[in-house]
Amino acid sequence: MDAKRVLIVEDEVHLARFLQLELEHEGFRTHICHDGREGLALALTQTWDLILLDIMLPSLDGIELCRRVRAEKDVPIIMLTARDSVSDKVLGLDSGADDYVTKPFAIEELLARIRALFRKERRDAGVYECGGIRIDVKGRRVFVQGREVDLTAREFDLLAFLVRNKNHVMSRDVILDRVWGYAYTGDSNVVDVYIRYLRSKLGPVGEKVIQTVRGVGYVARE
Repeated sequence: MDAKRVLIVEDEVHLARFLQLELEHEGFRTHICHDGREGLALALTQTWDLILLDIMLPSLDGIELCRRVRAEKDVPIIMLTARDSVSDKVLGLDSGADDYVTKPFAIEELLARIRALFRKERRDAGVYECGGIRIDVKGRRVFVQGREVDLTAREFDLLAFLVRNKNHVMSRDVILDRVWGYAYTGDSNVVDVYIRYLRSKLGPVGEKVIQTVRGVGYVARE
């Protein structure tokens, strides 16, 4: 099996190098980046199995970097930061991080969290189904009654979010937060627009599965 690739986005040079050495000793392949914008470019243009992400970064902070990556990819992200208040942890997790480790930390704890994250990934096959719609999260592919449908990145994330939470009604505000991110400042009608896009591309199955709950939002139902 190929070694898992880890992107380390950390501006503390010595800590980044320490993480690199420890991870490579554990069999991972790593790449270090010390700048937020460079880290974003690497995260979006290359394939990674995990991103270790500091919050305090030059040019683009880790929170915004995480939001932008999460809008495009489902790669696991662990935040590493000296900020340890509950509000900071909530902000980090709500921006799309899968885990949050405060500095200073023992490398054994970080490695254990990484292993736990990969175990969770193995348990979750990354496939969701609802009413004839099948979503391959890892491959970012969607099938309707066996026929593959091409979706944009945003359409895919919206559909995956609704199907992942099927039978739970989601308000427009919640959808905006989880799919577009807190940084989004546009009109909430964008959700309605993308729902129309999805129904159009998914056809009759999409019309049936993606249901409108008047005055509230949307829900995916079998």
